[in-house]
Amino acid sequence: METQKVRNHMAKDLITFRPETDIDEAMMTILKHKISGAPVVDSAGKLVGMLSESDCIKTILEGPYNNLPGGTGTVEKYMSREVMTIDADKTILDLAYQFLNTSFRRFPVIDKGRLVGQISRSDILKAIKRVKPKLSHSPSSWKGREPM
Repeated sequence: METQKVRNHMAKDLITFRPETDIDEAMMTILKHKISGAPVVDSAGKLVGMLSESDCIKTILEGPYNNLPGGTGTVEKYMSREVMTIDADKTILDLAYQFLNTSFRRFPVIDKGRLVGQISRSDILKAIKRVKPKLSHSPSSWKGREPM
């Protein structure tokens, strides 16, 4: 498990948005594809933000609060700009610890500064189950019932 790289378990075919994408169009894409969010990239493929369902909900609620129509503007106006990422060459064990220490459900995967994929909690669970880590020692209380 210590040698399994994030790049081997990430999703590569991503739905992404551009900053200038209409927010209503982005919300429709999120609903159509049943995803909880997507990376926002510039014309060079550099990650500039993330747009989540929560960001979209804010757009709808801000409108009536300010006596304006909700859900108007561009993705750039509503996206989260400070994005925690993971390097493609990190191990799935590194990422598992990162998931345990944050509330994020997914991380954009970066290689040399460019977005190359995305990895979720369920991707990590699948990877760990496939690898079936071996224990280097079993506690004495497990005597006679060591994991296979």
